[in-house]
Amino acid sequence: MMDQFINNEQLNFIKTQVALINDSIKKNVPGKVLAAVIDLANSKISSLFPNASFEQQSLLDLSKLKTNKEYDQYTEYLSAYLLPFPNIQEQQLKKMFPKQKKLKLPDLAKIDNSRLTYLSWNDLRSNKKFIIYQLDGNLVGIEGRFAPTNKKNLCSICNCFGEVSYFSTVTKAKQSKNPDYFKSIGNLICTDSYECNKKITSAEYLTSFLKESLKV
Repeated sequence: MMDQFINNEQLNFIKTQVALINDSIKKNVPGKVLAAVIDLANSKISSLFPNASFEQQSLLDLSKLKTNKEYDQYTEYLSAYLLPFPNIQEQQLKKMFPKQKKLKLPDLAKIDNSRLTYLSWNDLRSNKKFIIYQLDGNLVGIEGRFAPTNKKNLCSICNCFGEVSYFSTVTKAKQSKNPDYFKSIGNLICTDSYECNKKITSAEYLTSFLKESLKV
């Protein structure tokens, strides 16, 4: 069996492409149109894995699937190749947020690491949200103020419509003329990070947001 090589957000993206193909099949589009839809899906998926081996490329080739049932089973089959989110211990989390003396931690035993692009939890007592992500091979964490909007809007992280909260974090950016300068960065993001992880199809924005937030 091949090694695991698919990230959670990549599998989610593949699911969206499979759904488009399935929709085209159900609409009985002409064969040439369906072939074009499949070719475009394959091209988009291939771009996610520029260093894929021949075996991996073959696994990701949607043109081999012929029936609705095969497409429905395909993403479940790909789940076996998911790269899990790194195992993390409570002590590691505490070290990431040393200023939080009464840090409320999630129940790590109940979290399915295989379906995470990022780990996040809300502390309603302090109105804070915590985000953990593997950035450039290292686990990093940020915290910020968390204010539910009680409205639906686009989430900056998963780019999907749903229940969002305003998340604002403060970074100390470098400014030689003003060493005490602080910059606040705010985003509307999913209130429920579990749902966000189910919908995210790209970690590009999350990566850029964290890099900006962690500037010192």
